[in-house]
Amino acid sequence: MNMKFDECDINGCYLITPRIIEDDRGLFVKIFHKEMYDQQYLESDFKEEYYSTSKKNVIRGMHFQTPPSDHAKLVYCISGVVEDVFIDLRKKSTTYLKHQKVNLDDNKKQVLYLPKGVAHGFLTLSESATMVYKTTTVYNPEKDSGIHWDSCGIDWSIEEPIISKRDGGFCSLENFNTPFVNK
Repeated sequence: MNMKFDECDINGCYLITPRIIEDDRGLFVKIFHKEMYDQQYLESDFKEEYYSTSKKNVIRGMHFQTPPSDHAKLVYCISGVVEDVFIDLRKKSTTYLKHQKVNLDDNKKQVLYLPKGVAHGFLTLSESATMVYKTTTVYNPEKDSGIHWDSCGIDWSIEEPIISKRDGGFCSLENFNTPFVNK
């Protein structure tokens, strides 16, 4: 079985079902194959990879980097379960300001591809979760940005989330002036 690419409701975003080989030894999971990504016209020149571990009820987001450090991103959950959320900030997109949620977990092993100009966040549903991120640019703290997690019309289904001071300090979507105007 090859990888399966399903386009999400947000333009240019894909939920990817990877190739999984399972036998009596365990699993082998192919997350990335450049030629398959290229066939879908997805950016695939990844420059950096990192991971985060979060406790239950943690919300991280809504994060992105601004131009010229904006990046396409692959995200997937290797431990636990998260409700992953993304919102289109690209002014010329037909899905501008729309958001979508998908659950990512260590059972399905699906991968989410997000193009430049899409903000990303998630809520940890399990006791803990580990998320892996691959990006097409190197992290630039001067271009690191976000939108306040509860200003985007997202139903997080939680009353008292754990939020970082940084995430709590982002501006609201209503007051956000998108730099993603040519996308």
